[in-house]
Amino acid sequence: MRVLLKVVLCAAAMAAGLPAMADVVIAGTRAVYNATDREITVRLTNGGQRPLLAQSWIDNGVAEQRPEEIRVPFTLTPPVARLDAGKGQSLRIAYTQEPLPTDRESVFWLNVLEVPPKSKEADSEGNTLQLAFRTRIKLFFRPQGLVGDAASAPATLNWKIVAEPTNPHAVMLQVHNPSPFYVSLSGAEITANSVSASIDSGMVEPFATQRFALKGLKAIPADPVTIDYHFINDFGGVIDGKASAK
Repeated sequence: MRVLLKVVLCAAAMAAGLPAMADVVIAGTRAVYNATDREITVRLTNGGQRPLLAQSWIDNGVAEQRPEEIRVPFTLTPPVARLDAGKGQSLRIAYTQEPLPTDRESVFWLNVLEVPPKSKEADSEGNTLQLAFRTRIKLFFRPQGLVGDAASAPATLNWKIVAEPTNPHAVMLQVHNPSPFYVSLSGAEITANSVSASIDSGMVEPFATQRFALKGLKAIPADPVTIDYHFINDFGGVIDGKASAK
């Protein structure tokens, strides 16, 4: 008897878009839940040519944890939905009022697992490869009364070039976030005279300091450093900013 091979591939889509083969499209690359909201909705659309199932859940940052083991202060309905080709489904997310920090944002992750229908080859026990695509987007919980606003938070970042603690021939870009908002960076480039370097994407937590590896720089420049950074706003747009390292 021929053996049916089933392989589930879980791929997290980040920031700019979804895997090319995924059919389920999430409206937006992040969601914001204001403390005053009764609930929020996130729209799913099946852009493919066949019906499929979408399983959705929220995690607290541990991507490998099983949905049934996760405890988060939100309810999500429906957890499983059938999406016909070209049709959509709204996910309803509600905060269940468990205590969260009130002086800063909290971040969670919305997961959508796209499960295609069983193929005819699978029904006949032929060898087949079935792929299930998983997409994760950030879900920010925003308390009421925070000082400032998320759009202005990137301009308050403090930048500094520091030595790599474990490698004397490498340097890092240290970023301190004095605001109560998460800042998602899609990248940054630094320039000091004729020397240039860059960092990859990353997220800086509220009231925290994050260090990024600088590609293309092996020593701390003696000259003033200009930083061209790019951050992602609440609507998923990439906004450019300019700063200097202190």
